[in-house]
Formats: sequence, structure tokens, C-alpha cells
Amino acid sequence: MADIDVLFFANLREVVGRERVAINAENASSLQMLLRQLGDVLDGAALSALTDDSVRIAVNQELVEGDVALSAGDEVAFLPPVTGG
Repeated sequence: MADIDVLFFANLREVVGRERVAINAENASSLQMLLRQLGDVLDGAALSALTDDSVRIAVNQELVEGDVALSAGDEVAFLPPVTGG
């Protein structure tokens, strides 16, 4: 079975310590399951940063909210809050 490609952008990349990680799609059929799988790969501080309410999540380049279904080959991106000036 194929993987789900998980990407981390901007300061989240620094907190996580990597740009991307592949998660086995068989163990992550939803966003909540994916987060549980990331908990096995990342430390607590990184996982906490990803689950912060201000972090946006995109699946296949579309912003999503709540728990959504995932499939093999999907791309999940964690985006930090946007700041402006």
C-alpha cells in the first residue's frame, strides 16, 4: 500500500526537524489517525505544535477542517498561521 506524504512548512518545519515524512496509508485512513501515527514518529513538542488551533491543514492542496478521510497517495500539509503587517 502507498504512503501519505506529510509536509511541514515554515516554522513548523523547524519545530518538527524535517520537511516531510511518509506515513503508511493503511494506518492512517483519516486525519485523526494520521495524527496518531505522527505521534509515533515525532516528539511531543512537535506534535503539540502541529495540533495547535492556529495551524491550518491542507489535504491535496485544499484547506480542510475537522477529521477528513485520507487515501494512499494523498498529500497532507501543515501550515503555520499567517501573519501580516
